[in-house]
Amino acid sequence: MRILFLALGFCSSPVTWAQYMAANSDPASAQDTRYKEGERAYRAGDHALAIAAFDDVITSAPEHLNAHLQRGFCHSVLLHHEQAVADFSMVIERRPEHIWAYTCRSAAFMKLGLYDRAILDLERVLQLDPNNDEAFNNRGWAYKAIGEHERACQDWNASRKLGNDEAKIILNNNRCK
Repeated sequence: MRILFLALGFCSSPVTWAQYMAANSDPASAQDTRYKEGERAYRAGDHALAIAAFDDVITSAPEHLNAHLQRGFCHSVLLHHEQAVADFSMVIERRPEHIWAYTCRSAAFMKLGLYDRAILDLERVLQLDPNNDEAFNNRGWAYKAIGEHERACQDWNASRKLGNDEAKIILNNNRCK
């Protein structure tokens, strides 16, 4: 968390960035500024700084779904999969049709070894977008992880038919018919 030291006469008082911005600017523009700082930090690869920026946005605007989504991406990159699941779940709770939130949460579940939960999320993605080749591909990997080879092959075949060129290699490497 960023701390500012504001000189007030002879005294310095530590305040958080969110406190400073709340007291000294329009809340909406402060959120936008801080959100954009988070995006820039993410693109620059400074995921810890990005998380701090998104934390500030979420503190002042808990309903800011893009901040939750972006913070979830950062947590995923930093291998904080439980925190990523929490952020993606917040987005899903408020927007149950958000395909990216389900897709990203399923990836975090897979990293945690929670393949059944990943499969459920990917099934939801396919309900929302039946032609999502990435969801078929990822669900195939989840099925493989739980020993359901035939179902994995079916999903990789579906992914290939939808245009995923990589699926042909996956099918061959996994000896699918």
